Amino acid sequence: MLTDQEILARRGPKAILEHHRAYAAVWEEEPDATGTLVPTAVIFLTNRECPFRCVMCDLWVHTLDDVIAEGMIPEQIRAAMAALPAARQVKLYNAGSFFDAQAVPPEDDEEIATLLAPFDRVIVEAHPAYLRGPYGERCLQFRDLLRGRLEVAIGLETANRDVLARLNKRMTLQDFGHAAGFLREHDVDVRAFVLLQPPFMPPEEAVEWGCRSLDAAFDAGATVCSVIPTRGGNGVMEAVGAVPPLLTALESVLEYGVTIARGRVFADLWDLQRFYTCACSPARAERLRAMNRTQRIPPPILCDCTARH
Repeated sequence: MLTDQEILARRGPKAILEHHRAYAAVWEEEPDATGTLVPTAVIFLTNRECPFRCVMCDLWVHTLDDVIAEGMIPEQIRAAMAALPAARQVKLYNAGSFFDAQAVPPEDDEEIATLLAPFDRVIVEAHPAYLRGPYGERCLQFRDLLRGRLEVAIGLETANRDVLARLNKRMTLQDFGHAAGFLREHDVDVRAFVLLQPPFMPPEEAVEWGCRSLDAAFDAGATVCSVIPTRGGNGVMEAVGAVPPLLTALESVLEYGVTIARGRVFADLWDLQRFYTCACSPARAERLRAMNRTQRIPPPILCDCTARH
């Protein structure tokens, strides 16, 4: 397994960020449990880098090296909300763990909750390590401050124990299960991130393990899963010989998730063009987008690449 030092040595430079401004904010629609499309604000907070150096991570590019000052996160949220259309739910993604005091100062929780009062659902992310002990208590206190329902997203990544152990995430499947169980026990919804073809996984096993990972997430109590095609470009992925997954593989895993109907399943479509390999790729991207919105399976796209892959 690669060490933190070996991973850091392969990195490029970080983006130049402003402490008082979220580095990105977008508006999207996502179907809820009834199939209704819910307008959603997605705010990518600027804060201190996550302490876990995962092999596949590229989120560190948009993080800081220092602890952000009290009041900056509320300022980021306030400005981002003002720039976006109205929404019913909000995702606060901070490239780490929302309950990490080095990333989001606990002193800001009350003001953040006040700003989020217009939303029916608030979605944040956290590593299982930040969902136990005093971190877990902070999660529950934040839940109680909110008017809307709290949902916490956890990176399961993969149900393949050997691959998971090599990602330097310092998390086991048992850790994921305990964290999800804690959230469910305290009436907090669980969302899971699943990687399609993480590093150290043979491409021919990507679909099987993608589907098995969805099963593991739902078994643990997740109500939503997001399937993320693993991206290269962070220096480490290339060093370990990781190759990008195919769009046909992403289609297959999403189709499986929709078919089993154990919860909502979405394909992460950010920067999807980097996975284009054929003239049919734009059509496949539209098919994925349709499955995300409807949670139904459209007719397949037939192309020479289907036969090749």
